[in-house]
Amino acid sequence: MFKFLHAADIHLDSPLRGIARYEGMPVDDIRLATRRAFDNLVKLAMDEKVRFVLLAGDLYDGDWKDTSTGMFFVARMARLREAGVPVFLVAGNHDAANRMTRSLRLPENVILFSARQPESRQLPDGEVVIHGQSFSNQAVSDNLAVSYPAKRLGCFNIGLLHTSVSGYEGHEPYAPCTVDDLRLREYDYWALGHVHARQELCVHPRIIFPGNIQGRSIRETGPKGCVLVTVGDGHEILECHHVYLDVIRWERVEIDLGDVPTMNELQLRTANAISTVIGEAEDRPLVLRLEFGGGTPLHDELVAGSTWRDDLRALAADVGSESVWIEKIVVHTCPPARTTPLSGPLDEVHQYMLSIAGCSNEIAALEASVAPLLAKLPEDLKQEVSTWLKPGGERLQRLTVEAESLLMESLRSRGGTQ
Repeated sequence: MFKFLHAADIHLDSPLRGIARYEGMPVDDIRLATRRAFDNLVKLAMDEKVRFVLLAGDLYDGDWKDTSTGMFFVARMARLREAGVPVFLVAGNHDAANRMTRSLRLPENVILFSARQPESRQLPDGEVVIHGQSFSNQAVSDNLAVSYPAKRLGCFNIGLLHTSVSGYEGHEPYAPCTVDDLRLREYDYWALGHVHARQELCVHPRIIFPGNIQGRSIRETGPKGCVLVTVGDGHEILECHHVYLDVIRWERVEIDLGDVPTMNELQLRTANAISTVIGEAEDRPLVLRLEFGGGTPLHDELVAGSTWRDDLRALAADVGSESVWIEKIVVHTCPPARTTPLSGPLDEVHQYMLSIAGCSNEIAALEASVAPLLAKLPEDLKQEVSTWLKPGGERLQRLTVEAESLLMESLRSRGGTQ
């Protein structure tokens, strides 16, 4: 029986985006999160006495700012060398974009697969063969898997590949392949990288994306780690255990405010939801996005006000003993169903907002008024914002509802509802 670790998408020294905006957060410590998570990986390898470690691409995050990133990796590999643990590595798209890695001298226990063609590396005892190929450039469009060599009889065969598998979108389509392409190789295990969420695509054989080892933004939520694989007699895989390595966790917290009548009740529900996530995070610091939904009498106040948002940030710090921070608060609520019709100025506002969404002249005038602001935005953001005013679009409808709530709350606060 033997064990091995499968990890991918380490992205050493990748910045955790947006952290610096939040007052009180330990920015310097959090920016080292990928290193600390990688330290957890190295420690796990030694504690479990694994036979070897597989790294399925994107060890780095593009070009380094300095050589300290490479030196950190070399130092950790030296620890594994002293423990007698070899490391097998393929370069992914981010690694291929890094010019400095080409001059980095790796310890002798680190085997980097060639980018020219697939190759096979057999462990000294002859029991395990690992097949792999690195990326030769940042955007490999060829199907690398179909050129991987046939399995070696009598051995435990592993395919190590950085790839986007068809049907699992969300990442750039580099080295695309299908599950059938992988199964045709008849390997015992496919150690994949590139997709940052853990996914097991097939059980026979095991085809696994372990996900990245440390979430870096709200797009990478939940536990992050690697796969600890246990192989028994007859090369049977006994267990594939996902081990958490992350040192800070990102989470989305959905809170239903249906029929919540007061801000006190909103705070109570929020505190309960945060406490639940804290328990699941096992003492890790948390960065949360709060998403409120449901029909609530508080809707207009939530859209128009801002002090309640500051109150919730303070609440999170209190409930989380200063280890929980709010990344963003998103309001998807709506007004409750009206039991009585609107009248006076409130009804006039409501009727006008109903009419404006379908009035092309009004929308055209609005587009003209915001055109100078759009011109100052970056091109990608400009294109996104310009679609918000598309007639009949979901975003325009949402903006119309929010504008109505702002006007309604302004009228109420100034006593102008009669």
